[in-house]
Amino acid sequence: MYSAHGLFIEGRWRPASDNATMPVFSPVSEARIGAIPVATEADQDTALAAAARSFPRWAATPAWDRAATLRRAADHLRLHADAVAPVMSTETGKPLAEARAEVMASADQFEWQGEEAKRIYGQTIPGRNPQERLTVGYQPVGPCLALSAWNFPMLLPARKIAAALAAGCSVVARPASEAPGSCFALAEAMVAAGLPDGVLSILTGPAVPMVERLIRSATIRKVSLTGSVGVGRQVLRIAADDVKKVTMELGGHAPVIVHADSDPVAAARKLAATKFRNCGQVCISPSRFYIHRAILSAFEATFADVANAIRPGDGLDPATSMGPMIRARAVDSALALISEARDRGARLLAGGSRPAHLNRGHFLEPTVLADVPDAARIMHEEPFAPVAPIAAWDDFDDVIARANSTEFGLAAYVFTENAALAARTAEALEAGMVGINETLLATAEAPFGGTRQSGFGREGGSLGILDYLTPKYTRHRLSLA
Repeated sequence: MYSAHGLFIEGRWRPASDNATMPVFSPVSEARIGAIPVATEADQDTALAAAARSFPRWAATPAWDRAATLRRAADHLRLHADAVAPVMSTETGKPLAEARAEVMASADQFEWQGEEAKRIYGQTIPGRNPQERLTVGYQPVGPCLALSAWNFPMLLPARKIAAALAAGCSVVARPASEAPGSCFALAEAMVAAGLPDGVLSILTGPAVPMVERLIRSATIRKVSLTGSVGVGRQVLRIAADDVKKVTMELGGHAPVIVHADSDPVAAARKLAATKFRNCGQVCISPSRFYIHRAILSAFEATFADVANAIRPGDGLDPATSMGPMIRARAVDSALALISEARDRGARLLAGGSRPAHLNRGHFLEPTVLADVPDAARIMHEEPFAPVAPIAAWDDFDDVIARANSTEFGLAAYVFTENAALAARTAEALEAGMVGINETLLATAEAPFGGTRQSGFGREGGSLGILDYLTPKYTRHRLSLA
């Protein structure tokens, strides 16, 4: 599957310098679908040298020219979306429609950030002395390291690569080993767009020890990670030794508060469709459902109906509406959360086990739990699975406290037709992003990121490019006289 690709260094594809490879397996069939190079230290050093060498020239490239390059990359991705989507689906199992939508969303990142390259505005500060000029300008931070996860194997690296390139930085990217093909497609788009050799490199292979070595390199000036809280802590510790700029987009456990005035059927349908997207393996997925007791029964029944209508299977099959989880231990972990919640008194409304008709692959039925107590593990541990725990609430202050009770602060959701109540609830929730009667938060024109253990920094929108820039203040005295 990866015969035309490999390591992308100095503008060309190449094998590892020692020809070592590692296999990639399908989460649908569990069969080997190909092999990717394992970058040696020599390969890593070559990519780092290319990033260092190409950075000054790319940083000096006029913003309008950088923008044109990124726009051509966006156009290339859109033109080839139907060819790239099956690769993504084969690697992750996600339905083709979801894969194609991800390619288009990735293209949006390149288009948006390309335009932001033209809008890196500085400041002129009124000084106290007429003989002085105080200004603030922005410069690219330097070569960047982009570390991304497997669940959105194109969109996650696209957010980092597009913003970094728009700012004038060079990039070394390491995609997740489970699904590298989508990042390879990004490199193909950049080649087609005319990106100079060396500005983007892609290295594949096990994260350990490669990632630590790359972070510690004197070449890398900024690190961007999308991953778990545990991995984020490790990256922060390593980056702290050299005081490197870091952006962290970590885990989430998004609470949903549905008020009594909401339409329980409409809210349940919308939330269920979002919850089971990408098999629940979404960091901003609604994952704790607090429903006002007055509308609880109708909400639960509708949510379970939606879950029962979903057809798990191979994402390449047009009849499939939900793919597999990424690996076997993820299924085992989800089943353990379900079992523990039921032991604590939760009721099973839908799913709860592996699909009987699928004897291979990492599949789990869309699962709905009711009467889930706050003490259940699933209410404070990120499930990252197609499991929806539902609980009732009566008092506003109490439900806000429950919603804010975890270590996470990435996304949260509010459903109500009362504008004042919506604003009051959104302001009380401790999250970097809040959806009000809306569940699809991610879009190229808006900032994406969290607070608390969910990380810091923002990707996307007009704020996304700022994490790849360094402000420089200049105080200019016009004359010594």
